[in-house]
Amino acid sequence: MAATNDPAGPGTTDLWPALRYDDWKDTCATLQLWTQIVGKVRLKLAPMVNQWWQVTLYVTATGLTTSAMPYQGRFVQIDFDFLAHRLVLRSSDGRTEQFPLQPRSVADFYAEVMQRLRALGVDIRIWTMPSEIEGAVPFERDRAHAAYDGDAAQRFWRQLVQADRVMNAFRGRFLGKCSPVHFFWGSFDLAVTRFSGRTAPPLTSHSPNLGDWVMQEAYSHEVSSCGFWPGNGGLGEAAFYAYAYPEPAGFGAAPVPLPGAYSKDVGQFILPYEAVRTADAPDDVLMQFLQSSYEACADNAKWDRRALERQPPTR
Repeated sequence: MAATNDPAGPGTTDLWPALRYDDWKDTCATLQLWTQIVGKVRLKLAPMVNQWWQVTLYVTATGLTTSAMPYQGRFVQIDFDFLAHRLVLRSSDGRTEQFPLQPRSVADFYAEVMQRLRALGVDIRIWTMPSEIEGAVPFERDRAHAAYDGDAAQRFWRQLVQADRVMNAFRGRFLGKCSPVHFFWGSFDLAVTRFSGRTAPPLTSHSPNLGDWVMQEAYSHEVSSCGFWPGNGGLGEAAFYAYAYPEPAGFGAAPVPLPGAYSKDVGQFILPYEAVRTADAPDDVLMQFLQSSYEACADNAKWDRRALERQPPTR
């Protein structure tokens, strides 16, 4: 029998699903805006955490979740269910609201979310301007984005499941300060970030409809970050990425196993998702990319790797 790194065991197929960005880019754009609406509810309710980690969503066994958010002595939670194709809103007092995920405009989705929150007794307002998207319009006025291909959305979530699984194993190798593996709805990517513990120079770049102070806190300290994009933001294909801030001399020239490579256009190492999906051992290919790109940062920036990394047990 052929060897497998399938965590679900022999017989499971298509763990790493095919999904060309061009085949679902309209759904991707709409879904990004839907997650921003839900994410901004989390931004409104969750207490501040360093590097703005309180705003992110998390991969679940059925989709994406806000996790529990405090509101007037109780918790509320919003889940994207990409198996049943529903948005589910729950309160810790036992109440539940839900509605189907189907083709509908961003404006209608926004109105429905706010109405369902009010039905749960959650009366809040959010800033309705999308973040990190050029040329965006407020949610309540956006009737241009209205696509929802359920099969594509489910395939994307299944990609996230695999990326999240391997990235969490990679995260477990680090003893220093490290983010969760979490989903940023602004840039629409799954990410995990390691820190050296040293402060970084102030970030000077800007993002649309995002306060500079947000990114300055996010990059207040030296980082080695990696993640997964579905192909949005100009990349044009699903890919894993890795970057360092500040980028040390020699970073881009450091060896990373092919087909991973440093892209001068984006200033990051890129590994196409398709190369991982079609590999004989996808987990190994991805883990090697994550580890080697981290070493490119840590070695060239002279991080104290012995203190920061979990050492293999000795017998």
